[in-house]
Amino acid sequence: MNLSLIPRIKHTDSNNFFLLSGPCAIEGEDMALRIAEKIVCITDKLEIPYVFKGSFKKANRSRVDSFTGIGDEKALKILRKVSETFEVPTVTDIHEVSDAAKAAEYVDVLQIPAFLVRQTDLVVAAAKTGKVVNLKKGQFMSPESMQHAVKKVTDSGNEKVWITDRGTMFGYQDMVVDFRGIPTMKEYAPVVLDVTHSLQQPNQSSGVTGGRPDMIETISRAGIATGVDGLFMETHFDPSIAKSDGANMLHLDHLEQLLTNLVVLRKTVNSLQ
Repeated sequence: MNLSLIPRIKHTDSNNFFLLSGPCAIEGEDMALRIAEKIVCITDKLEIPYVFKGSFKKANRSRVDSFTGIGDEKALKILRKVSETFEVPTVTDIHEVSDAAKAAEYVDVLQIPAFLVRQTDLVVAAAKTGKVVNLKKGQFMSPESMQHAVKKVTDSGNEKVWITDRGTMFGYQDMVVDFRGIPTMKEYAPVVLDVTHSLQQPNQSSGVTGGRPDMIETISRAGIATGVDGLFMETHFDPSIAKSDGANMLHLDHLEQLLTNLVVLRKTVNSLQ
């Protein structure tokens, strides 16, 4: 897919990977703007096409008392403000058919969560908005099966679709990325690697998901080496106080060096025959 079709996206001629990054959830306006400002500065410096990521609500929590959001409209308006303030596109995930049209008024990319990627009505509703649709590969699905999810989007008249790998369940409490799936899924659509969710350790007895943020650079490098088109990673200026997915999130202070290293690796990969 031609990235230049996405409003406000920059650096599309850099031959770099593109980046979807931001907090797991929109916790407030100040935090969203603070994180976006830092990432925009870094990606402009490195000429990385960038899409700000933030969930306007979290509908797939482990426990009923987990943080789910600050209010749909309030969070969506913050996403719009980020986009207008920094001139960048935005992405958010949707969980119900009614979310598609609502979120499409505020963001440029609609993301289908991994647990919901087989929900035909949801995928079709996202496709019919005309926005880019980012399909998370189900943790329970093979790379080959994602061609059918992509076809639901294209059969709905929308060719703007990505696949994002976020790991596959390995036992009950771990995830593993099968990098053989990257070239397979690239036959169907551009492929993004969700680095931070691939390092989750779900189904903990506490009801709070764990993670392995120490492996973020390892998984990122492997993704670039195997030819992913984009990277997805959640970041926060203090993951220890993040209200969702802090255990597998990248500290914002570490983002610039990581992306600098990955840009060098991408140039090397691009030079190979």
